[in-house]
Amino acid sequence: MKDILDLLGRGMLAFIFLYEAYDSIFYYEATKQQMTAYGLEWQQDLLLFGAIILLTMGGILLLIGYRTGLAMFFLLCYWIPVTFIVHSFWLDPEPQRRLESIMFMKNIAIVGGLLMVWANGVGKYSIKRLFATTHVPGN
Repeated sequence: MKDILDLLGRGMLAFIFLYEAYDSIFYYEATKQQMTAYGLEWQQDLLLFGAIILLTMGGILLLIGYRTGLAMFFLLCYWIPVTFIVHSFWLDPEPQRRLESIMFMKNIAIVGGLLMVWANGVGKYSIKRLFATTHVPGN
């Protein structure tokens, strides 16, 4: 049962990053407008393209359970700065502060989930394990 839960947890974590990449592509111009609203005006196309690459590669690697250290690096390089920029609840006026603090804590919990996968490994059901247990005929 633990292995199924590892796979399910990895899938759920990967989904949020893959969806964020999809959303950034599908709403590219709106995302750039949001970046401007948060003060990210330097090289927006480069930053957004880099974010999409980090999210996509990190999400796929996490989902399939291969090179999870690299996946965690990609995802944390994106997720941590974005969390502090977008959900800076300590700077928001009182009506928004509560919601933004909840969103900030949710993102911190996602970071915790990523760190748990990194520390505990990917479990039984992963491409890494499939490669390690596959035998080439004739050798």
